[in-house]
Amino acid sequence: MPTVTLNRIVFEKLVEKKLPLEKLKERISYLGTDLESVTDTEITVEIFPNRPDLLSEQGFARAFAQFIGTKPGLASYTAKKSDYQVIIDKSVSAVRPYTACAVIKGLSFDDEKIREVVQIQEKLHITYGRNREKVAIGIYPFEKITLPIHFVGKKPQDIVFQALESPKEMDSLRILRDHKAGREYGHLLEGKERFPVFIDAKGKVLSLPPIINSHETGKITEETRDIFIECSGFSFEALSTCLNILVSTLADMGGQIYEMDLVYPDKTLKSPALEPSRKPLDLPYVNLLLGLSLKEKDAKMYLERMGYGYENGEVLVPCYRADILHQVDFCEDIAIAYGYENFTPVIPAVATIGKERGMAVFSDKIAEILIGLGIQECNTFHLGTKESQNEKMGAHLDIIELANPSSMEYHALRGWMIPSLLSVLEANKRHDYPQSFFDIGTVFKRGDTETGVVEHIRLGVVLCGKDIDFTKIKQVADYLLRMISVSYTMVEAEHPSFIPGRCARVVIGNEKMAYIGEVHPTVLERWGITFPVGAMELNLTELLPQINKKDN
Repeated sequence: MPTVTLNRIVFEKLVEKKLPLEKLKERISYLGTDLESVTDTEITVEIFPNRPDLLSEQGFARAFAQFIGTKPGLASYTAKKSDYQVIIDKSVSAVRPYTACAVIKGLSFDDEKIREVVQIQEKLHITYGRNREKVAIGIYPFEKITLPIHFVGKKPQDIVFQALESPKEMDSLRILRDHKAGREYGHLLEGKERFPVFIDAKGKVLSLPPIINSHETGKITEETRDIFIECSGFSFEALSTCLNILVSTLADMGGQIYEMDLVYPDKTLKSPALEPSRKPLDLPYVNLLLGLSLKEKDAKMYLERMGYGYENGEVLVPCYRADILHQVDFCEDIAIAYGYENFTPVIPAVATIGKERGMAVFSDKIAEILIGLGIQECNTFHLGTKESQNEKMGAHLDIIELANPSSMEYHALRGWMIPSLLSVLEANKRHDYPQSFFDIGTVFKRGDTETGVVEHIRLGVVLCGKDIDFTKIKQVADYLLRMISVSYTMVEAEHPSFIPGRCARVVIGNEKMAYIGEVHPTVLERWGITFPVGAMELNLTELLPQINKKDN
Protein backbone atom coordinates (compact mmCIF):
# COMPACT_ATOMS: atom_id res chain seq x y z
CA MET A 1 0.00 0.00 0.00
CA PRO A 2 1.27 3.52 -0.76
CA THR A 3 2.40 5.60 2.21
CA VAL A 4 1.83 9.36 2.13
CA THR A 5 3.11 12.04 4.46
CA LEU A 6 0.56 14.83 4.86
CA ASN A 7 1.12 18.32 6.17
CA ARG A 8 -0.95 18.33 9.38
CA ILE A 9 -1.34 22.10 9.42
CA VAL A 10 -2.73 22.13 5.85
CA PHE A 11 -4.91 19.10 6.65
CA GLU A 12 -6.51 20.65 9.75
CA LYS A 13 -7.09 23.96 7.96
CA LEU A 14 -8.98 22.12 5.21
CA VAL A 15 -10.99 20.03 7.71
CA GLU A 16 -11.90 23.22 9.60
CA LYS A 17 -11.80 21.35 12.89
CA LYS A 18 -8.92 20.45 15.17
CA LEU A 19 -9.42 17.22 17.11
CA PRO A 20 -7.52 16.15 20.25
CA LEU A 21 -4.56 13.97 19.32
CA GLU A 22 -6.03 10.65 20.49
CA LYS A 23 -9.38 11.39 18.87
CA LEU A 24 -7.60 12.33 15.64
CA LYS A 25 -5.68 9.05 15.64
CA GLU A 26 -8.85 7.06 16.34
CA ARG A 27 -10.91 8.71 13.61
CA ILE A 28 -8.17 8.36 10.99
CA SER A 29 -7.92 4.64 11.75
CA TYR A 30 -11.70 4.15 11.67
CA LEU A 31 -11.86 5.87 8.27
CA GLY A 32 -10.25 2.75 6.86
CA THR A 33 -6.63 3.86 6.53
CA ASP A 34 -3.60 2.50 8.33
CA LEU A 35 -2.18 5.28 10.52
CA GLU A 36 1.60 5.09 10.94
CA SER A 37 2.36 8.26 12.92
CA VAL A 38 1.15 11.73 13.87
CA THR A 39 3.45 14.59 14.86
CA ASP A 40 2.82 18.29 15.36
CA THR A 41 3.47 18.94 11.68
CA GLU A 42 2.93 15.63 9.81
CA ILE A 43 0.46 12.76 9.47
CA THR A 44 1.81 9.57 7.87
CA VAL A 45 -0.78 7.06 6.64
CA GLU A 46 -0.98 4.04 4.39
CA ILE A 47 -3.75 4.40 1.81
CA PHE A 48 -5.51 1.35 0.43
CA PRO A 49 -5.00 1.03 -3.37
CA ASN A 50 -8.75 1.32 -4.01
CA ARG A 51 -8.82 4.91 -2.70
CA PRO A 52 -6.35 6.93 -4.83
CA ASP A 53 -8.45 10.04 -4.12
CA LEU A 54 -6.98 10.05 -0.58
CA LEU A 55 -3.36 10.46 -1.74
CA SER A 56 -3.22 14.23 -1.08
CA GLU A 57 -3.83 16.60 1.81
CA GLN A 58 -6.89 17.91 -0.02
CA GLY A 59 -8.39 14.51 -0.83
CA PHE A 60 -7.72 13.06 2.61
CA ALA A 61 -9.04 16.16 4.39
CA ARG A 62 -12.17 16.14 2.21
CA ALA A 63 -12.95 12.51 3.12
CA PHE A 64 -12.07 13.07 6.80
CA ALA A 65 -14.29 16.17 7.12
CA GLN A 66 -17.18 14.22 5.59
CA PHE A 67 -16.52 11.27 7.91
CA ILE A 68 -16.50 13.26 11.15
CA GLY A 69 -19.55 15.25 10.06
CA THR A 70 -18.12 18.74 9.59
CA LYS A 71 -18.73 18.69 5.81
CA PRO A 72 -20.95 15.67 5.06
CA GLY A 73 -22.40 14.94 1.66
CA LEU A 74 -21.30 15.17 -1.94
CA ALA A 75 -18.43 17.53 -2.75
CA SER A 76 -19.43 19.14 -6.04
CA TYR A 77 -17.02 20.49 -8.66
CA THR A 78 -17.78 22.37 -11.87
CA ALA A 79 -15.70 23.34 -14.89
CA LYS A 80 -16.04 26.65 -16.71
CA LYS A 81 -16.54 26.46 -20.44
CA SER A 82 -13.69 27.48 -22.74
CA ASP A 83 -12.54 27.22 -26.34
CA TYR A 84 -9.31 25.42 -25.36
CA GLN A 85 -8.51 22.43 -27.56
CA VAL A 86 -6.31 19.34 -27.56
CA ILE A 87 -6.19 17.69 -30.99
CA ILE A 88 -5.47 13.97 -30.90
CA ASP A 89 -3.90 12.60 -34.08
CA LYS A 90 -4.64 9.05 -35.26
CA SER A 91 -0.86 8.38 -35.21
CA VAL A 92 -1.02 7.81 -31.41
CA SER A 93 -3.59 5.02 -31.71
CA ALA A 94 -0.93 2.29 -31.67
CA VAL A 95 1.14 3.67 -28.80
CA ARG A 96 -0.99 5.63 -26.30
CA PRO A 97 -4.38 6.28 -27.86
CA TYR A 98 -6.25 8.37 -25.28
CA THR A 99 -5.84 11.49 -23.22
CA ALA A 100 -7.98 13.42 -20.74
CA CYS A 101 -7.09 17.07 -20.13
CA ALA A 102 -8.02 20.20 -18.17
CA VAL A 103 -6.83 23.70 -17.36
CA ILE A 104 -6.74 25.03 -13.78
CA LYS A 105 -6.45 28.77 -13.20
CA GLY A 106 -5.93 31.06 -10.24
CA LEU A 107 -3.50 28.91 -8.25
CA SER A 108 -0.91 30.31 -5.86
CA PHE A 109 2.13 28.05 -5.58
CA ASP A 110 4.80 27.98 -2.91
CA ASP A 111 7.29 25.26 -1.92
CA GLU A 112 4.64 23.43 0.14
CA LYS A 113 1.99 23.39 -2.58
CA ILE A 114 4.51 22.27 -5.20
CA ARG A 115 5.50 19.42 -2.87
CA GLU A 116 1.85 18.45 -2.49
CA VAL A 117 1.29 18.41 -6.26
CA VAL A 118 4.46 16.40 -6.91
CA GLN A 119 3.51 13.90 -4.21
CA ILE A 120 0.02 13.15 -5.53
CA GLN A 121 1.33 12.98 -9.12
CA GLU A 122 3.98 10.43 -8.21
CA LYS A 123 1.70 8.42 -5.89
CA LEU A 124 -0.94 8.22 -8.62
CA HIS A 125 1.73 7.14 -11.11
CA ILE A 126 2.84 4.31 -8.84
CA THR A 127 -0.60 3.09 -7.74
CA TYR A 128 -3.52 3.95 -9.99
CA GLY A 129 -1.25 4.42 -13.01
CA ARG A 130 0.63 1.12 -12.41
CA ASN A 131 4.03 2.76 -12.71
CA ARG A 132 2.84 4.90 -15.66
CA GLU A 133 1.84 1.88 -17.74
CA LYS A 134 -1.90 2.42 -17.31
CA VAL A 135 -1.89 6.19 -16.73
CA ALA A 136 0.85 8.82 -17.16
CA ILE A 137 0.32 12.38 -15.87
CA GLY A 138 1.79 15.64 -17.15
CA ILE A 139 1.42 19.03 -15.43
CA TYR A 140 2.57 22.21 -17.22
CA PRO A 141 2.63 26.02 -16.72
CA PHE A 142 -0.23 27.12 -18.98
CA GLU A 143 1.28 30.54 -19.70
CA LYS A 144 4.16 28.90 -21.60
CA ILE A 145 1.84 27.03 -23.97
CA THR A 146 0.29 28.26 -27.23
CA LEU A 147 -3.04 26.62 -28.04
CA PRO A 148 -4.22 24.39 -29.58
CA ILE A 149 -2.20 21.52 -28.16
CA HIS A 150 -1.53 18.48 -30.38
CA PHE A 151 -1.09 14.88 -29.21
CA VAL A 152 0.72 13.05 -32.01
CA GLY A 153 2.92 10.06 -32.72
CA LYS A 154 6.33 10.80 -34.24
CA LYS A 155 9.42 8.84 -35.18
CA PRO A 156 11.75 8.76 -32.15
CA GLN A 157 14.60 10.56 -33.93
CA ASP A 158 12.25 13.43 -34.86
CA ILE A 159 11.36 14.24 -31.23
CA VAL A 160 14.06 16.61 -29.92
CA PHE A 161 13.75 18.67 -26.73
CA GLN A 162 15.39 19.50 -23.40
CA ALA A 163 14.03 17.00 -20.87
CA LEU A 164 13.20 18.16 -17.36
CA GLU A 165 16.38 18.89 -15.34
CA SER A 166 18.54 17.92 -18.33
CA PRO A 167 21.40 20.30 -19.35
CA LYS A 168 20.82 20.03 -23.13
CA GLU A 169 18.49 19.02 -25.92
CA MET A 170 18.42 15.35 -26.96
CA ASP A 171 16.33 13.21 -29.26
CA SER A 172 13.91 10.80 -27.59
CA LEU A 173 16.13 7.73 -28.06
CA ARG A 174 18.97 9.44 -26.20
CA ILE A 175 16.54 10.51 -23.49
CA LEU A 176 15.54 6.87 -23.00
CA ARG A 177 19.20 5.91 -22.80
CA ASP A 178 20.74 8.78 -20.82
CA HIS A 179 18.01 10.40 -18.70
CA LYS A 180 17.11 8.82 -15.33
CA ALA A 181 13.39 8.78 -16.14
CA GLY A 182 14.16 7.39 -19.60
CA ARG A 183 16.09 4.47 -18.15
CA GLU A 184 13.36 3.80 -15.59
CA TYR A 185 10.33 3.96 -17.88
CA GLY A 186 11.79 3.45 -21.35
CA HIS A 187 10.50 -0.13 -21.49
CA LEU A 188 6.97 1.31 -21.88
CA LEU A 189 7.93 2.54 -25.37
CA GLU A 190 10.14 -0.40 -26.28
CA GLY A 191 9.60 -1.65 -29.82
CA LYS A 192 7.30 1.22 -30.83
CA GLU A 193 7.81 2.69 -34.30
CA ARG A 194 6.38 6.02 -33.15
CA PHE A 195 6.51 7.72 -29.77
CA PRO A 196 3.63 9.82 -28.40
CA VAL A 197 4.37 13.50 -27.83
CA PHE A 198 2.42 16.60 -26.73
CA ILE A 199 3.34 19.73 -28.67
CA ASP A 200 1.81 23.22 -28.73
CA ALA A 201 0.75 25.33 -31.72
CA LYS A 202 4.30 26.70 -32.10
CA GLY A 203 5.80 23.21 -32.22
CA LYS A 204 7.22 23.32 -28.69
CA VAL A 205 7.41 19.89 -27.05
CA LEU A 206 5.49 19.69 -23.78
CA SER A 207 6.37 16.10 -22.92
CA LEU A 208 7.21 12.62 -24.09
CA PRO A 209 4.62 10.53 -22.23
CA PRO A 210 4.94 8.40 -20.22
CA ILE A 211 8.60 9.35 -19.73
CA ILE A 212 9.36 13.02 -19.00
CA ASN A 213 8.22 16.64 -19.37
CA SER A 214 10.07 19.34 -21.24
CA HIS A 215 12.28 21.59 -19.11
CA GLU A 216 11.01 24.67 -20.96
CA THR A 217 7.26 24.04 -20.92
CA GLY A 218 6.80 21.39 -18.23
CA LYS A 219 8.19 22.78 -14.97
CA ILE A 220 5.94 24.31 -12.30
CA THR A 221 7.44 27.15 -10.24
CA GLU A 222 6.24 29.61 -7.59
CA GLU A 223 5.47 32.07 -10.41
CA THR A 224 3.00 29.65 -12.03
CA ARG A 225 -0.65 30.65 -11.69
CA ASP A 226 -2.42 28.60 -14.35
CA ILE A 227 -1.66 25.00 -15.30
CA PHE A 228 -2.51 22.51 -18.04
CA ILE A 229 -2.96 18.86 -16.98
CA GLU A 230 -3.04 15.80 -19.23
CA CYS A 231 -3.41 12.11 -18.45
CA SER A 232 -2.52 9.67 -21.23
CA GLY A 233 -3.01 5.92 -21.54
CA PHE A 234 -5.18 3.15 -22.90
CA SER A 235 -8.57 3.57 -21.21
CA PHE A 236 -10.36 6.91 -21.45
CA GLU A 237 -12.47 6.02 -18.42
CA ALA A 238 -9.40 5.39 -16.27
CA LEU A 239 -7.77 8.60 -17.51
CA SER A 240 -10.92 10.61 -16.82
CA THR A 241 -11.11 9.34 -13.24
CA CYS A 242 -7.42 10.09 -12.64
CA LEU A 243 -7.89 13.60 -14.06
CA ASN A 244 -10.89 14.13 -11.77
CA ILE A 245 -8.79 13.18 -8.74
CA LEU A 246 -6.21 15.78 -9.75
CA VAL A 247 -8.54 18.64 -10.67
CA SER A 248 -10.65 18.21 -7.52
CA THR A 249 -7.44 18.37 -5.49
CA LEU A 250 -6.32 21.55 -7.25
CA ALA A 251 -9.79 23.08 -6.92
CA ASP A 252 -9.50 22.51 -3.16
CA MET A 253 -6.20 24.42 -3.37
CA GLY A 254 -8.15 27.40 -4.66
CA GLY A 255 -8.02 26.83 -8.42
CA GLN A 256 -10.80 27.18 -10.97
CA ILE A 257 -11.33 24.29 -13.39
CA TYR A 258 -11.73 24.95 -17.12
CA GLU A 259 -12.93 22.30 -19.54
CA MET A 260 -11.21 21.48 -22.82
CA ASP A 261 -12.35 20.02 -26.14
CA LEU A 262 -10.59 16.75 -26.94
CA VAL A 263 -10.72 16.55 -30.74
CA TYR A 264 -10.29 12.91 -31.79
CA PRO A 265 -10.32 11.86 -35.46
CA ASP A 266 -13.89 10.57 -35.15
CA LYS A 267 -15.40 12.55 -32.26
CA THR A 268 -14.99 15.48 -29.88
CA LEU A 269 -15.24 15.01 -26.09
CA LYS A 270 -15.50 17.49 -23.24
CA SER A 271 -12.97 17.06 -20.45
CA PRO A 272 -13.10 16.87 -17.47
CA ALA A 273 -16.48 15.22 -16.79
CA LEU A 274 -17.20 16.16 -13.17
CA GLU A 275 -20.83 15.11 -12.81
CA PRO A 276 -21.44 12.39 -10.20
CA SER A 277 -22.60 9.02 -11.48
CA ARG A 278 -25.86 7.55 -10.21
CA LYS A 279 -26.25 4.02 -8.91
CA PRO A 280 -29.32 2.50 -7.20
CA LEU A 281 -28.96 1.46 -3.56
CA ASP A 282 -30.17 -2.04 -2.68
CA LEU A 283 -30.93 -1.40 0.99
CA PRO A 284 -32.24 -4.95 1.75
CA TYR A 285 -28.93 -6.33 0.42
CA VAL A 286 -26.96 -3.86 2.58
CA ASN A 287 -28.92 -4.85 5.70
CA LEU A 288 -28.60 -8.56 4.94
CA LEU A 289 -24.84 -8.36 4.43
CA LEU A 290 -24.19 -6.14 7.46
CA GLY A 291 -26.74 -7.74 9.80
CA LEU A 292 -28.42 -4.38 10.42
CA SER A 293 -31.92 -2.94 10.08
CA LEU A 294 -31.15 0.45 8.61
CA LYS A 295 -33.93 2.72 7.38
CA GLU A 296 -33.47 4.77 4.22
CA LYS A 297 -32.75 7.93 6.24
CA ASP A 298 -30.05 6.05 8.18
CA ALA A 299 -28.42 4.83 4.99
CA LYS A 300 -28.55 8.37 3.59
CA MET A 301 -26.81 9.74 6.68
CA TYR A 302 -24.05 7.12 6.56
CA LEU A 303 -23.53 7.52 2.82
CA GLU A 304 -23.16 11.28 3.28
CA ARG A 305 -20.53 10.60 5.96
CA MET A 306 -18.57 8.81 3.23
CA GLY A 307 -18.86 11.65 0.71
CA TYR A 308 -21.82 10.44 -1.34
CA GLY A 309 -25.05 12.19 -2.25
CA TYR A 310 -28.40 10.41 -2.07
CA GLU A 311 -31.58 11.16 -4.03
CA ASN A 312 -34.71 9.06 -4.61
CA GLY A 313 -33.11 5.71 -3.92
CA GLU A 314 -29.97 6.47 -5.91
CA VAL A 315 -26.44 7.05 -4.65
CA LEU A 316 -24.57 9.96 -6.24
CA VAL A 317 -20.99 8.75 -6.58
CA PRO A 318 -18.30 11.49 -6.69
CA CYS A 319 -16.45 11.88 -9.97
CA TYR A 320 -13.12 11.14 -8.26
CA ARG A 321 -14.07 7.75 -6.78
CA ALA A 322 -12.42 4.92 -8.74
CA ASP A 323 -13.57 2.01 -6.59
CA ILE A 324 -17.36 1.75 -6.84
CA LEU A 325 -18.26 -1.33 -8.89
CA HIS A 326 -20.95 -3.14 -6.90
CA GLN A 327 -23.46 -2.85 -4.06
CA VAL A 328 -20.89 -4.41 -1.77
CA ASP A 329 -18.81 -1.22 -2.11
CA PHE A 330 -21.70 0.75 -0.63
CA CYS A 331 -21.96 -1.88 2.11
CA GLU A 332 -18.31 -1.37 3.00
CA ASP A 333 -18.59 2.41 3.20
CA ILE A 334 -21.84 2.28 5.19
CA ALA A 335 -20.12 -0.11 7.60
CA ILE A 336 -17.20 2.31 8.00
CA ALA A 337 -19.56 5.23 8.66
CA TYR A 338 -21.68 3.14 11.05
CA GLY A 339 -18.47 2.20 12.87
CA TYR A 340 -16.98 -1.27 13.03
CA GLU A 341 -16.65 -0.73 16.77
CA ASN A 342 -20.46 -0.52 16.97
CA PHE A 343 -21.18 -3.94 15.48
CA THR A 344 -22.27 -6.57 18.03
CA PRO A 345 -20.58 -9.97 17.58
CA VAL A 346 -23.13 -12.80 17.29
CA ILE A 347 -22.30 -16.48 17.69
CA PRO A 348 -24.29 -18.63 15.19
CA ALA A 349 -26.94 -20.85 16.79
CA VAL A 350 -25.97 -23.81 14.58
CA ALA A 351 -23.03 -25.99 15.56
CA THR A 352 -21.05 -27.21 12.57
CA ILE A 353 -17.76 -28.88 11.91
CA GLY A 354 -15.87 -27.09 9.17
CA LYS A 355 -13.63 -28.70 6.63
CA GLU A 356 -11.88 -27.63 3.47
CA ARG A 357 -13.84 -28.06 0.25
CA GLY A 358 -12.82 -30.95 -1.94
CA MET A 359 -12.16 -28.62 -4.90
CA ALA A 360 -9.88 -26.46 -2.73
CA VAL A 361 -7.86 -29.51 -1.67
CA PHE A 362 -7.67 -30.71 -5.27
CA SER A 363 -6.66 -27.25 -6.56
CA ASP A 364 -3.91 -26.99 -3.95
CA LYS A 365 -2.54 -30.37 -5.05
CA ILE A 366 -2.54 -29.26 -8.71
CA ALA A 367 -0.80 -26.02 -7.77
CA GLU A 368 1.86 -27.84 -5.74
CA ILE A 369 2.68 -30.11 -8.69
CA LEU A 370 3.02 -27.21 -11.13
CA ILE A 371 5.09 -25.13 -8.72
CA GLY A 372 7.38 -28.13 -8.47
CA LEU A 373 7.92 -27.81 -12.23
CA GLY A 374 9.04 -24.22 -11.76
CA ILE A 375 5.81 -22.71 -13.12
CA GLN A 376 4.75 -19.55 -11.33
CA GLU A 377 1.23 -19.21 -9.97
CA CYS A 378 -0.74 -16.03 -10.65
CA ASN A 379 -4.28 -14.79 -10.04
CA THR A 380 -6.18 -13.12 -12.86
CA PHE A 381 -9.52 -11.31 -12.93
CA HIS A 382 -12.92 -12.96 -13.44
CA LEU A 383 -13.88 -9.96 -15.57
CA GLY A 384 -12.30 -8.80 -18.80
CA THR A 385 -13.28 -7.73 -22.28
CA LYS A 386 -15.05 -9.57 -25.07
CA GLU A 387 -12.33 -8.43 -27.46
CA SER A 388 -9.51 -10.08 -25.48
CA GLN A 389 -11.39 -13.41 -25.35
CA ASN A 390 -12.60 -13.52 -28.95
CA GLU A 391 -11.10 -11.07 -31.44
CA LYS A 392 -7.54 -11.26 -30.08
CA MET A 393 -7.78 -15.05 -29.82
CA GLY A 394 -9.41 -15.61 -33.22
CA ALA A 395 -12.21 -17.37 -31.35
CA HIS A 396 -16.02 -17.14 -31.40
CA LEU A 397 -17.12 -17.93 -27.86
CA ASP A 398 -20.51 -16.89 -26.48
CA ILE A 399 -19.05 -14.46 -23.94
CA ILE A 400 -21.43 -13.19 -21.25
CA GLU A 401 -21.41 -9.40 -21.05
CA LEU A 402 -22.49 -7.39 -18.00
CA ALA A 403 -25.73 -5.45 -18.32
CA ASN A 404 -24.39 -2.34 -16.56
CA PRO A 405 -20.57 -2.48 -16.43
CA SER A 406 -18.79 0.16 -14.38
CA SER A 407 -15.73 -0.04 -16.61
CA MET A 408 -15.19 -1.02 -20.24
CA GLU A 409 -11.96 -2.72 -19.12
CA TYR A 410 -14.08 -5.19 -17.15
CA HIS A 411 -17.37 -5.53 -19.02
CA ALA A 412 -17.55 -9.30 -19.68
CA LEU A 413 -17.29 -12.49 -17.65
CA ARG A 414 -14.30 -14.70 -18.32
CA GLY A 415 -15.21 -17.54 -20.67
CA TRP A 416 -11.83 -19.28 -20.63
CA MET A 417 -8.46 -19.01 -18.90
CA ILE A 418 -5.86 -18.76 -21.66
CA PRO A 419 -6.60 -15.11 -22.66
CA SER A 420 -6.12 -14.05 -19.02
CA LEU A 421 -2.72 -15.74 -18.94
CA LEU A 422 -1.69 -14.19 -22.26
CA SER A 423 -2.47 -10.80 -20.70
CA VAL A 424 0.02 -11.68 -17.94
CA LEU A 425 2.66 -12.47 -20.57
CA GLU A 426 1.81 -9.21 -22.36
CA ALA A 427 2.36 -7.27 -19.12
CA ASN A 428 5.70 -8.96 -18.40
CA LYS A 429 7.48 -8.57 -21.74
CA ARG A 430 10.25 -6.52 -20.16
CA HIS A 431 11.28 -9.40 -17.88
CA ASP A 432 13.64 -12.25 -18.73
CA TYR A 433 12.54 -15.37 -20.61
CA PRO A 434 11.50 -18.15 -20.43
CA GLN A 435 8.31 -17.31 -18.54
CA SER A 436 5.81 -19.87 -17.26
CA PHE A 437 2.52 -19.13 -15.48
CA PHE A 438 -0.55 -21.00 -14.29
CA ASP A 439 -3.84 -19.92 -12.78
CA ILE A 440 -6.73 -21.87 -11.28
CA GLY A 441 -9.92 -19.84 -11.54
CA THR A 442 -13.58 -19.63 -12.43
CA VAL A 443 -14.96 -19.41 -15.96
CA PHE A 444 -18.56 -18.63 -16.82
CA LYS A 445 -20.82 -20.22 -19.45
CA ARG A 446 -24.49 -19.92 -20.29
CA GLY A 447 -26.51 -22.77 -18.77
CA ASP A 448 -29.77 -23.96 -17.33
CA THR A 449 -29.55 -22.39 -13.87
CA GLU A 450 -31.50 -19.74 -11.97
CA THR A 451 -29.08 -17.05 -13.16
CA GLY A 452 -28.58 -18.52 -16.62
CA VAL A 453 -24.86 -18.85 -15.89
CA VAL A 454 -22.86 -21.99 -15.07
CA GLU A 455 -19.51 -21.71 -13.27
CA HIS A 456 -16.57 -24.08 -13.76
CA ILE A 457 -13.15 -24.19 -12.13
CA ARG A 458 -10.41 -24.50 -14.72
CA LEU A 459 -6.64 -24.69 -14.79
CA GLY A 460 -4.77 -22.60 -17.33
CA VAL A 461 -1.04 -22.98 -18.06
CA VAL A 462 1.18 -21.01 -20.44
CA LEU A 463 4.86 -21.55 -21.27
CA CYS A 464 6.69 -18.81 -23.18
CA GLY A 465 10.26 -18.86 -24.50
CA LYS A 466 12.33 -19.24 -27.64
CA ASP A 467 12.31 -23.07 -27.51
CA ILE A 468 8.67 -23.59 -26.46
CA ASP A 469 6.57 -25.83 -28.72
CA PHE A 470 3.75 -28.37 -28.55
CA THR A 471 6.05 -30.99 -27.06
CA LYS A 472 6.94 -28.81 -24.07
CA ILE A 473 3.33 -28.11 -23.06
CA LYS A 474 2.39 -31.77 -23.69
CA GLN A 475 5.14 -32.81 -21.28
CA VAL A 476 3.58 -30.60 -18.60
CA ALA A 477 0.15 -32.17 -19.22
CA ASP A 478 1.62 -35.70 -19.18
CA TYR A 479 3.44 -35.11 -15.89
CA LEU A 480 0.49 -33.42 -14.17
CA LEU A 481 -2.03 -36.12 -15.08
CA ARG A 482 0.40 -38.88 -14.19
CA MET A 483 1.01 -37.32 -10.76
CA ILE A 484 -2.72 -37.33 -9.97
CA SER A 485 -3.05 -40.90 -11.31
CA VAL A 486 -5.38 -40.08 -14.19
CA SER A 487 -5.55 -42.28 -17.30
CA TYR A 488 -6.17 -40.33 -20.49
CA THR A 489 -5.76 -40.24 -24.23
CA MET A 490 -4.98 -37.37 -26.58
CA VAL A 491 -6.70 -36.81 -29.89
CA GLU A 492 -5.77 -34.32 -32.56
CA ALA A 493 -8.01 -31.26 -32.59
CA GLU A 494 -8.50 -27.95 -34.35
CA HIS A 495 -8.91 -24.61 -32.60
CA PRO A 496 -8.49 -21.13 -34.13
CA SER A 497 -6.21 -20.00 -31.30
CA PHE A 498 -3.67 -22.78 -31.93
CA ILE A 499 -1.41 -23.73 -34.84
CA PRO A 500 -3.06 -26.41 -37.04
CA GLY A 501 -1.50 -29.81 -36.37
CA ARG A 502 -0.16 -28.64 -32.99
CA CYS A 503 -3.36 -28.82 -30.98
CA ALA A 504 -4.95 -31.70 -29.09
CA ARG A 505 -7.84 -32.55 -26.78
CA VAL A 506 -7.26 -34.55 -23.60
CA VAL A 507 -9.91 -37.26 -23.19
CA ILE A 508 -10.51 -38.67 -19.70
CA GLY A 509 -13.12 -41.39 -19.50
CA ASN A 510 -15.40 -40.43 -22.35
CA GLU A 511 -15.14 -36.68 -21.79
CA LYS A 512 -12.95 -34.14 -23.53
CA MET A 513 -11.60 -32.13 -20.60
CA ALA A 514 -8.64 -30.13 -21.87
CA TYR A 515 -7.10 -28.30 -24.79
CA ILE A 516 -3.35 -28.24 -25.21
CA GLY A 517 -1.43 -26.67 -28.05
CA GLU A 518 0.99 -24.17 -29.48
CA VAL A 519 -0.59 -20.73 -29.74
CA HIS A 520 -1.00 -19.39 -33.28
CA PRO A 521 1.53 -16.65 -34.31
CA THR A 522 -1.32 -14.35 -35.37
CA VAL A 523 -2.76 -14.54 -31.85
CA LEU A 524 0.65 -13.81 -30.33
CA GLU A 525 1.06 -10.80 -32.63
CA ARG A 526 -2.26 -9.37 -31.42
CA TRP A 527 -1.00 -9.66 -27.83
CA GLY A 528 2.41 -8.21 -28.69
CA ILE A 529 4.19 -11.42 -27.62
CA THR A 530 7.33 -12.19 -29.63
CA PHE A 531 8.24 -15.67 -28.33
CA PRO A 532 6.37 -18.97 -28.96
CA VAL A 533 3.75 -19.94 -26.38
CA GLY A 534 2.43 -23.34 -25.40
CA ALA A 535 -0.88 -23.36 -23.55
CA MET A 536 -3.16 -25.80 -21.75
CA GLU A 537 -6.65 -25.44 -20.26
CA LEU A 538 -8.09 -28.23 -18.08
CA ASN A 539 -11.61 -28.40 -16.61
CA LEU A 540 -11.11 -29.29 -12.94
CA THR A 541 -14.84 -29.20 -12.19
CA GLU A 542 -15.38 -32.14 -14.55
CA LEU A 543 -12.14 -33.90 -13.62
CA LEU A 544 -12.63 -34.07 -9.83
CA PRO A 545 -15.77 -36.29 -9.92
CA GLN A 546 -13.90 -38.73 -12.19
CA ILE A 547 -11.09 -38.98 -9.63
CA ASN A 548 -13.51 -39.32 -6.69
CA LYS A 549 -15.44 -42.04 -8.56
CA LYS A 550 -12.23 -43.95 -9.22
CA ASP A 551 -11.09 -43.61 -5.58
CA ASN A 552 -14.42 -44.91 -4.30
